[in-house]
Amino acid sequence: MIDLHTHTLLSDGELLPFELVRRAVAAGYKAIGITDHVDASNMDDAIPRVVKAVRKLKGLLPIEVVPGAEITHAPPQLIKDMVKEARELGACIVVVHGETLAEPVLEGTNRAAIEAGADVLAHPGLISIEDILFANEKSVALEITSRKGHSISNGHVAQMAVKFGAQVVINTDSHSPGDLISREQAEKVLMGAGIGRERVPLVFETSKNILEKALRRS
Repeated sequence: MIDLHTHTLLSDGELLPFELVRRAVAAGYKAIGITDHVDASNMDDAIPRVVKAVRKLKGLLPIEVVPGAEITHAPPQLIKDMVKEARELGACIVVVHGETLAEPVLEGTNRAAIEAGADVLAHPGLISIEDILFANEKSVALEITSRKGHSISNGHVAQMAVKFGAQVVINTDSHSPGDLISREQAEKVLMGAGIGRERVPLVFETSKNILEKALRRS
């Protein structure tokens, strides 16, 4: 399992980075991105702390750990600059909290995240055809999520991505130990969303490609 979207107690998760990584190893993960929620209030604190933890772990555990950030509930006008700042602070994976149906995210967030060149647009809700095509053009991956609430639009995201050829990843958006899933569980979530069995390997290949790009940034 390659999971590019998780949280620790540096934002609203339950675990320290070291414990999250250790539990991911025990769950059979090959790679994990630590992408705590950030906005203008905590970006310059949370990202360097994750970077520090990841550096300490380097080479000590059988897993690739990548520091990142999830830009969350930012006004669309600020997202481009925030993606740039997150990368400058050491975030090798930048996720933007998309227009989930479970929360009152501002309209235009999906578009701004794609335009900013985020790596992953998380739980993008009822994403439009125009934004799907734009994501494809900009090589921004759309997230199918195993997280309750955010997952209610998985079917729409999967259907649109398959129809228009957009890149898709499967992430957990983990906040607690029980949120981590196996590769087999991830496959079931994807097929349940409407990703055909024959397309499932392409989803994992997209995650692998994003991971390799992130590792080159580290």
